[in-house]
Amino acid sequence: MNTTPIQDQLKRPIRDLRISLTDRCNFRCTYCMPKEIFGEDYAFLPAREMLSFAEILRLTKLFVSLGVVKIRLTGGEPLLRKDLPELVAGILSLSGVEDIGLTTNGVLLGQQAKELYAAGLRRLNISLDALHPEIFGQMNGRGLKPSLILKHIDQARELGFEVKVNMVVQKGVNESEILPMAAYFKERQITLRFIEFMDAGNDNGWSLAKVVTKKEILQNLRDVYELEFLEQDFYGEVAQRYRYKNSDAEIGFITSVSESFCSSCTRARLSSDGKFYTCLFASGGMDLRALLRSGADDSRLLNVIKDVWEKRTDRYSDERQEHTAADRKKISMSYIGG
Repeated sequence: MNTTPIQDQLKRPIRDLRISLTDRCNFRCTYCMPKEIFGEDYAFLPAREMLSFAEILRLTKLFVSLGVVKIRLTGGEPLLRKDLPELVAGILSLSGVEDIGLTTNGVLLGQQAKELYAAGLRRLNISLDALHPEIFGQMNGRGLKPSLILKHIDQARELGFEVKVNMVVQKGVNESEILPMAAYFKERQITLRFIEFMDAGNDNGWSLAKVVTKKEILQNLRDVYELEFLEQDFYGEVAQRYRYKNSDAEIGFITSVSESFCSSCTRARLSSDGKFYTCLFASGGMDLRALLRSGADDSRLLNVIKDVWEKRTDRYSDERQEHTAADRKKISMSYIGG
């Protein structure tokens, strides 16, 4: 099997694989799956069209042979997928996998955290956009209060999980929660990451006017806290990291709008129905499921994956403009995985 790390046209290696386990979610967040679009009659993928765990493991092994060392399980909401600890254990058994994490809204975490930890999962990114019950309820589209998520965060940490919290900040929606969120998670030594509102997909009504930039958030925080910039831990690290002075607590910024990081993007994406995407803002992907189910051997699959990556030139966030964001048809984030 080919074990030579591959690079794209801009000399970016393939190091990270984000695997969407389902296009379904139990939230209807306004910036991802607005309920006006994803209503009760929305046609999600039938089970037969989603990759089986065996198919996911086979493809993951191939990606790892080409240079991937980090895996992230995402969705939709990945905890909706049954028997998830089985997949986690299988991925961790693959030679070459150095790290695996999971992104979740945390609603179902209380039921599954122990089994996931026993399977070897150690890192969780948990989405939480506000501490104010009404603001959070409106943003998640279900009226769910943050108290349940906060309880599950505490339970996960007691088990030994490393937890990071992701907050998408939208102008006119939850800017007022920046400082309360910072104070809450600083006190608990939990890393909080502020994510600029992105134009992922075409359903969330994105515009530059709704973006609260890193610069604006940072100024807000520096009115209260002294913050020290931290250097990257590794090539391709997305978050810009800061530490509160005289503290071990950190914050991070995901700045795909105001300060793009396309030049060092090492992420490949696999949708729940087996399409291989090379960018979060992609318009289309390579159907690996069709190849798998038509009997393609590993050599054929490897060559296809390698060919797609080596031809990659994606740098959407570098090129983004208001009109291109509106005019370009992009895959929904709930389908491709955040």
